[in-house]
Amino acid sequence: MEHLELLRELHDRGSLAAVAAALHKTPSALSQQLKAAQRELGVPLVARSGRGLQLTDAGTALARSAVGVATALAEAEASWQRFQGSATGTVRLACFHSAGELLVPGLLDRLRPHPGLVLETSDEDVAQDDFGALAADYDVVVAHRSDDVAAPAREDLVVVPLLREPMDVALPADHPLATRAHVTPADVIGEDWIAPPAEFPIDRVLSAIAARAGAPVRVVRRTTHLPLTELLVARGHGVALLPRYTTREHAPAGLVLVPLRDLRAGRLVEALLRPDRHARWVVRLVVDELVAEAGAVVAP
Repeated sequence: MEHLELLRELHDRGSLAAVAAALHKTPSALSQQLKAAQRELGVPLVARSGRGLQLTDAGTALARSAVGVATALAEAEASWQRFQGSATGTVRLACFHSAGELLVPGLLDRLRPHPGLVLETSDEDVAQDDFGALAADYDVVVAHRSDDVAAPAREDLVVVPLLREPMDVALPADHPLATRAHVTPADVIGEDWIAPPAEFPIDRVLSAIAARAGAPVRVVRRTTHLPLTELLVARGHGVALLPRYTTREHAPAGLVLVPLRDLRAGRLVEALLRPDRHARWVVRLVVDELVAEAGAVVAP
């Protein structure tokens, strides 16, 4: 099983150095373990690729079989915990900032009936295509992606939909468009915009606005910190796209959210998990309560 797990980690993390850092072992120790596995099995499991290592077809097949073995063990443990009637264990949850603000307080409230379950939370805000890699380090990863693009290939992960959050245009309350029932891309394309870095879901929606309006977007400031964006908009330093449910809970005075028309603008919030971690009972409890909390957020 130890050999299988090493191959799986190498498959998911891409380099022996990354695996060594994750497992708190030295690369040389893992290299010796790989050599021992190859001698034992009688086939090459890795091959040199530039300065690193790449799994052979045999190594890839064994790495994938490790998922099934780990999942079966997790399911057996979950069955035993259900038999005993006690959900115990630690669940590591990673959230991007605004999802944590939106979901984590209510999630903790919902988990109070399970005192044996310890939820550890961490902030992880990365480009939308990079969330999947975080599932190697966390039991549950709350990710977001723009809903106007196809989902990335994530055949090695369990994907649990949580909610769709519309993106509204945030305007200063004294802006000429602030009293509108809605705005179009053509209405707002000429504004000074405050936006997150490229490849974040909100920025992709902003690119779609530019494409629909047929003109470039003028970005005057970039930040991933939504509360800062809200304050800047409220004080008249630009306009922004902001997630509706997250922003409406604490929008500062002087900021107005106006729906965007003629363009599908939103982000999908999902939970990403390795299959064996999804099989753990305590993890399933967390995911079930995440789904419930997301449903309560969306409900009017």
